[in-house]
Amino acid sequence: MLPTQIQPTLKTYIPPLPTTEDLDFADLAVIDLSKTSTSEGQSELVRQLRKALSEVGFFYVINHGYTPSQTARIFDIASLTFDQVSDEEKREYAQKDEAVYQGYKLRNEWIIDSGVHDEVEQYAVHHNSTAREHPTALRHFIPELAAFARQNHYQILRPILRLLSKSLELPEDTFIKMHDFNADGSSPSKTFLLIYYAICPEGETASYPRPEAHEILTKNVWLKGHTDFGNVTILYSQPIGGLQILSSDNKWRWLKHIDNALVVNLGDSMEFLSGGYYRATRHRVVQPPADQQGIPRLGVFYFCTPNDDIKLSPLLESPVLQREGAKKYFGDDMVPTVAEWRKQRTARYGKSQLKVSTEEEGVEEEIIHGTVVKHYN
Repeated sequence: MLPTQIQPTLKTYIPPLPTTEDLDFADLAVIDLSKTSTSEGQSELVRQLRKALSEVGFFYVINHGYTPSQTARIFDIASLTFDQVSDEEKREYAQKDEAVYQGYKLRNEWIIDSGVHDEVEQYAVHHNSTAREHPTALRHFIPELAAFARQNHYQILRPILRLLSKSLELPEDTFIKMHDFNADGSSPSKTFLLIYYAICPEGETASYPRPEAHEILTKNVWLKGHTDFGNVTILYSQPIGGLQILSSDNKWRWLKHIDNALVVNLGDSMEFLSGGYYRATRHRVVQPPADQQGIPRLGVFYFCTPNDDIKLSPLLESPVLQREGAKKYFGDDMVPTVAEWRKQRTARYGKSQLKVSTEEEGVEEEIIHGTVVKHYN
């Protein structure tokens, strides 16, 4: 007789209250996905999306199909992933290949600034959630996480990809064909990432208190300004502040929390494929506002990159790019595939030696596949 499997206790994650600080918030467009059900609604959203991405680079998504209670459930599971798994088991399930996002990314693996390392824990789940074993406490919930991944891919990502294709006057399935949920390879295009920022000023209550000296050395920056390497990043809005975007006037602005909304931005791959028509959005994470310090940040993401074998060349068949022009980021003999670009970006992030830009203040640079990758501090 087989032993009865005991279901782990899933504690309710109580989200903190949003900040009441008077902050300089970015003004983001709100994309209502329910409008994609009509051609008129789609046309309206294409105009709205094009404007949002050319002026700001981030936008909110509402009416995405996930209810507040479903979202709360995912945050419960995300919290368990870090709070109910021992450090020993985290090390056992740590990422074995730094270029493949599966398993735990442990603390202190990235250099933020002035020799100060990060305090970020992550757990990444591949779209094929049964391809590898998971920590004991998480195993009971893998079917729910698999359903969550499919929900993100088919009900949220796909409508956004259709709008992006239409905004470039391409067939609406252009980008969808590049994001095959069942594609082979190690691409995180079908991966969702549970990410936990367990840091706070020294003396406060948190999993890993960060010394005040480290905050001074990094100028309160937790993750240096960067771009994502994929096409689309989907973040489930959460109340703890800290995420900032670099606006067109070169000022860092905070992102405001909206209950059960998504925060979406584009990454390197979309910038390359669109020939620079859409730019990868520069963003960073800083110490939360004063009234939220000492509270760990818990986030749920869905990172999407194209299939591994896609070449990152501009889609010159786009009438928009034919009219507006397209930038080539790589020499003809140096165009990387998605897999090649991802592996270089992930292997180097927080570890490579950066050079201070001679042209832009507060910018550090590295060269990958012959093109400049910038980090903003």
